[in-house]
Amino acid sequence: MKRKIAKLEKTLLEGEKIDLTQGALIASGIETGHEFNRYRAKIDQLCQRIAEGLSDESSDLEKAKGIFDWLWRAQPHRYEYGGNFKLTDALDAQLGEREQVGNCLGLTLLYNVLAQRFGLEVRAAYLEDAFGLGPHLFTVLYIGRRTIDVENIFPNGFDYRGHPGAPQREEWGDRELIADIYHSVANDFFAQGKWESAIENYDKAIMLHPKYTKARINKGIALVELGRTEEAREWFR
Repeated sequence: MKRKIAKLEKTLLEGEKIDLTQGALIASGIETGHEFNRYRAKIDQLCQRIAEGLSDESSDLEKAKGIFDWLWRAQPHRYEYGGNFKLTDALDAQLGEREQVGNCLGLTLLYNVLAQRFGLEVRAAYLEDAFGLGPHLFTVLYIGRRTIDVENIFPNGFDYRGHPGAPQREEWGDRELIADIYHSVANDFFAQGKWESAIENYDKAIMLHPKYTKARINKGIALVELGRTEEAREWFR
């Protein structure tokens, strides 16, 4: 079973097509097919609950707003700075297994995965600094020719108007969003002094998002910490 997940991860990292749900679960640390299926079932469970509040005639905009509102009603204690960034943890928390659901990455992942299941077109937007707290992610919803920002950390964040003119706003697809999970996993290993594991995950982030400057810089620092200074010098060069 672990070999199957490893094969899926290899396909994810090397392939051109990306499935956000599958990629986010793998990047979040799923190791077995049984665990993978269990979390897919949790996504199905959430979708069924959300669908009960929607009609067959609901427009894409109504679906998008309905998903957002349902998530906040079902779990009002959602955002936690420095909290859960993995899709698995966000799913568990949304289903009541812990209080706060996640940080901006965890909440954006959860919303985008559910939105895609309802046939909606969503991407993510990255800001180098927001609200004076540092790097930040939120959802960008496409409705026809219109785009709507969905700020998942606020209960009134649907059609949020605070980011359109933000400097250095960078739009991300599913590939870059999954890369950010690997980057966050690597940062956790880095904080624990597990440099090899950190580098392994920085490499995965870079494979998915070759222009991810922070992952490249952090890998170089991890190489220095390991004493591989020549390799680090070449890497930075």
